Amino acid sequence: MTLAATGSLVGPAAAERRAVAAFNIITLEHAEAVIAGAEEAGAPVILQVSENAVKYRHGRVLPLARAAAAAAEAAGVPVALHLDHVKSPDLLRQAAAAGFSSVMFDAAHLPYVENLSATRAAADWAHANGLWIEAELGEVGGKDGAAPLDAHAPGARTDPEEARRFVAASGVDALAVAIGSTHAMTTRTGRLDHDLLARLAAAVDVPLVLHGSSGLPDGELAAAVAGGITKVNIGTALNVAMTDAIRAYLDAHPSAADTRTYLSVGRAAMARTATALITALGAEVPLPEAVRA
Repeated sequence: MTLAATGSLVGPAAAERRAVAAFNIITLEHAEAVIAGAEEAGAPVILQVSENAVKYRHGRVLPLARAAAAAAEAAGVPVALHLDHVKSPDLLRQAAAAGFSSVMFDAAHLPYVENLSATRAAADWAHANGLWIEAELGEVGGKDGAAPLDAHAPGARTDPEEARRFVAASGVDALAVAIGSTHAMTTRTGRLDHDLLARLAAAVDVPLVLHGSSGLPDGELAAAVAGGITKVNIGTALNVAMTDAIRAYLDAHPSAADTRTYLSVGRAAMARTATALITALGAEVPLPEAVRA
């Protein structure tokens, strides 16, 4: 199957009020696991490479991007490639040539006016080069090992009216919103502000994106989709699955030396996790009261 474009997956999903899972990958095993998980679930999927993953790979985006593209082209379901949480203008300008169809430009840490200015410039460049672009307003905490933001801290939640103005002025194709999730959570105990999500969905006319989804239980994920989230970003859940599986294998096989033995166990665990989370996004749940009203 040929490589899909992110916009061709997210656009129809938004129109049908369903979601597409977007998994952050670090290794080839991650990419293979996500694709296997999506094939088992019978659903399209997005493979995401973050700026931090590029830094881990010595600042080189092409090796992982090309490996992911090759895996995607052999997949039995549509798979898109997305460059995630990009702050570096230089990396942004490598996206199209590296095979990505979309990019998330991250200026959410800046004051509103600066975020808007930087995002507008990034969107103009992205569209001129055939890329679908996502931005963030409000700040999802937990990035780069930082502590989660206090729920009442300035910028910790996305304001609906500000979001409406931001989308119109920036020209972005999708908006990541801060509604209570946190990056890098290793326990699934998070809770979302569904009333705020309903107000954002009513205010904004582009697909909404949920970051920090690994820390949310299945019911919260399904309710987020029912409330208007279209793209669901997941990363830490894969790493937890891989690490736990490899740790258990090495505890049981202390003399293991062939990396294929334990990496295959980790890859299989990630695939099962991907299938389970994709399935959770499609679960039928009662709409929150704010959405029904």
